[in-house]
Amino acid sequence: MAAEETPATADFLLEPADNARLANLCGQFDENLRHLEQRLGIEINNRGNQFRVIGPAETVQAAAEVLKGLYALTGKERISRESVHLSLSQSALAERAQPAPLADDELALDTKQGRIRGRGANQRRYLHNIASHDLNFGIGPAGTGKTYLAVASAVSALNRDEVRRLVLVRPAVEAGERLGFLPGDLTQKVDPYLRPIYDALYEMLGFERVMRLMERSVIEVAPLAFMRGRTLNEAFIILDEAQNTTVEQMKMFLTRIGFGSRTVVTGDITQVDLPRVQRSGLRDAVELLRDMPGVSFTFFNAADVVRHPLVQRIVTAYEQRDKD
Repeated sequence: MAAEETPATADFLLEPADNARLANLCGQFDENLRHLEQRLGIEINNRGNQFRVIGPAETVQAAAEVLKGLYALTGKERISRESVHLSLSQSALAERAQPAPLADDELALDTKQGRIRGRGANQRRYLHNIASHDLNFGIGPAGTGKTYLAVASAVSALNRDEVRRLVLVRPAVEAGERLGFLPGDLTQKVDPYLRPIYDALYEMLGFERVMRLMERSVIEVAPLAFMRGRTLNEAFIILDEAQNTTVEQMKMFLTRIGFGSRTVVTGDITQVDLPRVQRSGLRDAVELLRDMPGVSFTFFNAADVVRHPLVQRIVTAYEQRDKD
């Protein structure tokens, strides 16, 4: 029998020594460090700005670089679990940090166009989280399948009679245009904002069936403002483009969840169309709810983009510019 591998050690200093920045890096009760330990199977010890990482030889040096990179961010932003996720996904540890892949058969969704499966570990984890949690957040750039897979999960749940109706919601935020100048009533004005959801429904159920289900109120597609004062029981609820909700709107939406319901919130926190003075409700919810039992978070990045290869390069370029 081969001898057990001796753990390797990496010792380093984080400079400049700054107690406030170190506290930001470690998180409350060292939660950020513990999260890194859990994801990578390592041990992190520190005394002030002196750090030691213990674990497999192929992991400890890369983990040290992740910590140094996160520490560099502490001077300009709050380090959260999201920051740790993103740093890991952009590091040499991305594959090692992923949980074991889930069996495709467990994650296949049956729709009119056939079986839909997640592409890559993040999409598979996203589908698994949706199937096993009552409230799910899918966060990342355009083209990563956040909305499409959420709608596919909703259609699959409806087909299996797990829910009685689908409620698909988007905030109608003016991105450089004024709704008041568009023709039609309020519903006609907000329809263009809901078009991606309609397109996914037509693809998975067919146009005629979608129309019939909407006439019977089994499928409801509505602007976020229409949700106030309601309680949604036995429903599959999707809030798309959630980065354009205010903190108050996000609280209002999340408190609509009723018994027997499942909810998915999707958005890209790098593309907020709110006025600069308003804080994104999605960003606020990530910070507030990230450790709450029953809530899952899936963070996508440029590597998960499944559109034209040029889109992936564009997303990467913007991410690099923002990081610089």
